[in-house]
Amino acid sequence: MKAIVFDAFGGTEVLHEAEIDVPEPGPGQVRVQVRAVGVNPVDGKIRSGIMEAIFPTTLPAVPGGEIAGIVNAVGQGVDQLKVGDEVLGWSDTGSYAQYALADPAVLAPKPAGLDWTRAAALPVASDGADRVLDLLDVTAGETLLIHGASGALGTVAVQLAVARGARVIGTAGPANQEYVTSLGATALVYGDGLVERVRALAPQGVDAVLDAAGKGALEDSITLRGGTDRIVTTADFRARELGVVFAEGPQRRSATRLAELARQAADGGLVITVGATYPLADAAEAQQVSDGGHGRGKLVLTVG
Repeated sequence: MKAIVFDAFGGTEVLHEAEIDVPEPGPGQVRVQVRAVGVNPVDGKIRSGIMEAIFPTTLPAVPGGEIAGIVNAVGQGVDQLKVGDEVLGWSDTGSYAQYALADPAVLAPKPAGLDWTRAAALPVASDGADRVLDLLDVTAGETLLIHGASGALGTVAVQLAVARGARVIGTAGPANQEYVTSLGATALVYGDGLVERVRALAPQGVDAVLDAAGKGALEDSITLRGGTDRIVTTADFRARELGVVFAEGPQRRSATRLAELARQAADGGLVITVGATYPLADAAEAQQVSDGGHGRGKLVLTVG
C-alpha cells in the first residue's frame, strides 16, 4: 500500500511516499481503508523529534493517528464492527496511509450526512476541546478567553464552551474575525494591546484561558488572570517555565462522545471547518502549512 514515511527526524523534507505492507488486524483490531486523515500540529512535532520524551517513535514511521474510513477487515474477537462500516476516530498505526489498524473501542460510526473530510477533522479537536474545558472547569456564566479561536481545536472549543453557558472571547487574525463571531464568540484580533482590549470587553476579568495558538499569548494571559491559575495551553512549550499547565495528558478517545458530536456535526449543530485538503502524496506540504500555524479550521489529507 502507499503510505507517507519518515526515516529520520527533521523538517518536512524527511517525509516521502513509500510502498509498505498492508497491516493485518490482530485480535481486537480492525483494518480501516482510510478515506481522509486529519493533519495535527503534533504530527509535525513528532516528525521533528521534539516530542520523543512523550511519544517515543521507532523509525521508519508513518505519521498521524486521526482517521475516517471504511472497515476493511476485522480481527479475532471483534463483534461491534463489520466490514463495510463507515467510521471515524483514532488509529493504532500511522494514518498517513491507505490502510490503518484501529481499536473498535475508539471508532465511532460516521453519520451519512457527515462527509469524509469533516469526519477526519473531528476526533482530535473534539477530544482536546472537551478535555481542556474540563481541566479549566468552565461553567455557565463564566468568561473564557480562547487564543487561536479560529483553528481546529479553537473552533470546537468555542462552540462547546458556549454550549456550557460560558461567554467566550476569541482571538484570531483579522481575516477570521467574522468567522469567530459566527461560532458564538466575541472576536478580537491578537497582538499588541490585547490585555487592554480584553479588559474593555470583560471589566470583571476573565475566569479562564485556553491558549490553542502558541504565539506568545501566555504572558498576557497571566496578566489578565493575575496569576497562572486556570490557564491551559495546548501549543506553547514555554508553559512549564511560566508555571502554566500544558495539556499533554492522555487523550480520552471516547467513541460514545465522538459519535454524539459527529451526529451534531452531520445535523449542522456543530461547525467543523476544513481549512484545506491535500492528496496523500502532498503530506509534506500539508505539514509545512500546519507547522507554520494556518489560520482557519483543520488541514485534511484525502486518500484514494
